[in-house]
Parts: sequence; structure tokens; C-alpha cells
Amino acid sequence: MFRLASLLRRARALQGPSNAIIPRPTARSVSTTCPLRSDDGEIRPGQFVRTDPSITVKCPSMGDTASSKPVRRHKRTLKSFSLEGKVAVVTGGARGLGYVMTQALVESGADAAIMDLNGEGAAKSAKTLLEHFKSENPDAERSPTITAHTSDVSSPTSVRSTISEILTQHNSQIDVLVTSAGFTENFKAEEYPHDRMQKLWGVNVDGTYLCAAEVAKHMIERKRPGSMVFIGSMSGSIVNVPQPQAPYNASKAAVRHLASSLAVEWAAHGIRVNCISPGYMLTDLTKKILDDNPDLKAKWVSLIPQGRMGNPEDLMGAVVFLASEASNHITGADLRVDGGYTVI
Repeated sequence: MFRLASLLRRARALQGPSNAIIPRPTARSVSTTCPLRSDDGEIRPGQFVRTDPSITVKCPSMGDTASSKPVRRHKRTLKSFSLEGKVAVVTGGARGLGYVMTQALVESGADAAIMDLNGEGAAKSAKTLLEHFKSENPDAERSPTITAHTSDVSSPTSVRSTISEILTQHNSQIDVLVTSAGFTENFKAEEYPHDRMQKLWGVNVDGTYLCAAEVAKHMIERKRPGSMVFIGSMSGSIVNVPQPQAPYNASKAAVRHLASSLAVEWAAHGIRVNCISPGYMLTDLTKKILDDNPDLKAKWVSLIPQGRMGNPEDLMGAVVFLASEASNHITGADLRVDGGYTVI
């Protein structure tokens, strides 16, 4: 009782005068279609973190984006980052983030198998990556084997057939899986076409699970350790503004937690499962979306502490780290590559 009275007296003593100015927390500065202030000039509660129902973005077709090109890199690194003698499978590797991560794995010593719905694009990317490797490494003792495979990751039959094909072409060996296949769209939640939402979940969630399960069967049968890297999104941990994208956010939250769950379930088999959650990345697909919606980029960048969107090559080190022995004691982790977006 005496202690409580003492604490109350101390608290009153610490209180400033009744007219003391209390600093307001800093708000994220995002312009919206609504005025920043009401008629009386006051900032309205919550106005900076609301979705804008006027934003609607459909995923562009594959033919609307340019083919990816290799990134030039020349750096030495620790031996534990080497992927020599490993075979890596990358879904959605024909372009964008998947393409750049495939290049990172190949440059770190791995052979690669590109799985993509666009089989022609996958074949072209495999050829380009091999030519780039040879031009940058003219004295290499061997060139990597890079194969291309047409696959619909949302189809169990297609995934099973593709993994079998990859094993045949890579001496019955898969050591690394990177699930990069995925897409996003922006619709008001109450107006999202159900067939498009099913397609989004089919690729983003079902595709990740189906590929992981099929590769895990192989790894468990081989009784050799392996690494899986799921490509999630910062959207699995936060709510993006101003564009509405509830189904996409939920799908990436599912991918993130799926990685954690499988990491525990498969740990006894020596299979590590981690997640990379990129922030806003300037892929060719994203550039096209921003070209059609020029105000979005300024709004997005205003929320990133580093003051810029990420480049696809910002993921190269992250994927090699999680795929290699450099991260041997890391599993179930979510590595966010977002310029600091999710820490505020």
C-alpha cells in the first residue's frame, strides 16, 4: 500500500504542467486521392494508411514485358557460399526476380533447371545465361548445365512430371529449390473476380507447396540435405498502401508461414526451408505497372527508409546465402529485403 502511494506521488511529480506540448508520432507521408487535410485544415485519423479503391491493376500478359538480361558481377566470396556440385531448381525463372536469382546460383557454381509456364521464354533465358557465363568465364574448367522446363506450378500433374524430367536431365539430383513463380494484382476486395483470385492462389500458394512437396520426396529418398528458398513478399507481413491487394497479401502470408511449418517438419531430414520477402522491386513487370500508374512509385518510395525501390540484383546475395552452406544453421527464417519498409 505504501509502495503504491509512493509510486503515485512520483508519477504526479514527473507530470508536466497541464498545458505541456505532447509530441505527436511521425506519420508515414503518403498522398491519396483524398485531400490531405479536411476543410478545417486538420489531419484526419488514418488517412495516410488507407487503400485507394480507384487503383485497379491486372497482371500484364507475358508478351507485354521484355526479356531479362544478365547482371555483370565480379567478386570473390567465402567458400561456404559456393554451390559447386549442386543442382538448383528455380520456378518462374524465365524472367524477373527468378531469372536474376538463377543467374546468382549459376555464378556461385550450381547447375540450374528453370521451371516456367512460358517454356519458350525459359529456353531463351537458359541459353542467354549460359552464353553470359561463358563470355564472363572463358577459362572455366566446365560450363554449367542450365535446362528449361515448361511447367504449370498450380497443377500437381505438371509439377510431378516436370520434377521427374529435371531429375532425368540432372543425374537424379536436386539440392536447391527456389519458388519464384508468382504474381500480384490490385482490385477492391469486394470486386475481385473469383476466377482470378483462384488463379493467384493457385500459383502463389499451391505452386509453392506442390513444388516443395515433390522436391522433398526426392531429397528424403536420397537421404541428403537440401535447401529450399520460398519467395514471399513483405506484403505477407504488412498491408500495402495505397493499392488494394488483400488476396495477394494473404497468399504471401501463407507462403511465409508454410516455410516455417515445413522447416520444422522436414528438419529431421536435413532439409532447410527459408523465405525471402522482397519489398518493392523494379522488375520489368513492375516498371510496366508503374508506367501505367505513375503516381504509385512516388507513394511507394516515400515509405521506404532507404529512399529507393529495390533492384532484382539486390536478391542475388540473399538467395545464394540461404541456398548455400553459409546458412547451415538457419531454417524457418524470413529474410526481408525491403529497404527498411517493414521496420516502421
